[in-house]
Amino acid sequence: MHPAVHSAIAALIAENKTPTVALTKSKLSEPVPMPLVIAGLTAYKNDPNCINTQPAAAPKAKATEQNQLDRIEQKLDRLLALLEKDN
Repeated sequence: MHPAVHSAIAALIAENKTPTVALTKSKLSEPVPMPLVIAGLTAYKNDPNCINTQPAAAPKAKATEQNQLDRIEQKLDRLLALLEKDN
């Protein structure tokens, strides 16, 4: 389940509201495609306890991957500069 959808459904449950597509979309903290909202609601309806688990940490993983790519690019730039200096 998308983390934003998970949070939106959890917020609705905390307000004692029944999650629907419209209510969930209104509680989203970021834009999420409709199929992911529907999939999240379906998962919740099939297993209401799934909201008690923590959402996946995908956004943090993407930030870590970007930081790693930035470091690799910096190293590559230094290596290229050294090679150009030697020639």
